[in-house]
Amino acid sequence: MSVPGHSSAFASMARKRDLWWQFTVRAVEMRHRGSFLGPIWALLNPLLMLAVYAVVFGVIFQSRYNVLPHETSVDYVLALYLGLILFQLIAETMAVAPMVVIGSPNLVKKVVFPLDVLPLSQLGASWFHFLMSFMLLLLGAAFIGRGLSIEGVLWMPVILAPLALLSIGLGWILSALGVFYRDIAQAVPFASQIVLYASAVFYPRERITPAFWAVLKWNPFLHTVMLSRNALLWSRPVSLGGLAYTYAVGLAAFFLGRWVFRRLQPAFADVI
Repeated sequence: MSVPGHSSAFASMARKRDLWWQFTVRAVEMRHRGSFLGPIWALLNPLLMLAVYAVVFGVIFQSRYNVLPHETSVDYVLALYLGLILFQLIAETMAVAPMVVIGSPNLVKKVVFPLDVLPLSQLGASWFHFLMSFMLLLLGAAFIGRGLSIEGVLWMPVILAPLALLSIGLGWILSALGVFYRDIAQAVPFASQIVLYASAVFYPRERITPAFWAVLKWNPFLHTVMLSRNALLWSRPVSLGGLAYTYAVGLAAFFLGRWVFRRLQPAFADVI
């Protein structure tokens, strides 16, 4: 692929930003349609999740990452919560994407519509819920944790940008392949569990044996979790090598996903 082609990928998304925004708002509304509390669940769900994990892991199991000096249950729960909301973002992408195109047959068959916006809108909804959860994390770290540093907060957009690229690429790939292979949606829950346990969400990186690390070190999501905790909660240096790797994988996933979606899109109407 040429550099101009790379630039056109982002330019194409920019041109569709208004449509992307409209469908993202609709996706958020659809997720909460019919519920009494509506969008309030976007805040209530992560708050309830945080309370459950605080009791189970922080109090009952007395789990620790053993990174901070005199680490408390609050320190552990906040780090665990950060890993879980990052995982939830990827898990939602994997769960929703395979059915996005299939669920909009009218747009596929009867209307001239930029179908690549459909996965983007679902990702926008997932990122909306992630940001709600992330705001609660910031409040928790500021008021019941060890506080926040401006430097750590400023690092987060830099760390999360490649995760956004990765999620977009995955969304395009899974939504395109899901049209032709319906079993993908059935395999996603198992794949999500693999991602969860292979990304040091529940345990510290130091517990990974050298044999397993030789494989897990190629998991970009694991690096995102580690980078986020180090920058935001643990005041540890950000690994520039790890950060560069997440950008390389994120960009590769983004352009691969765009290529796969555009290559398969002409056949969508024939299958659906």
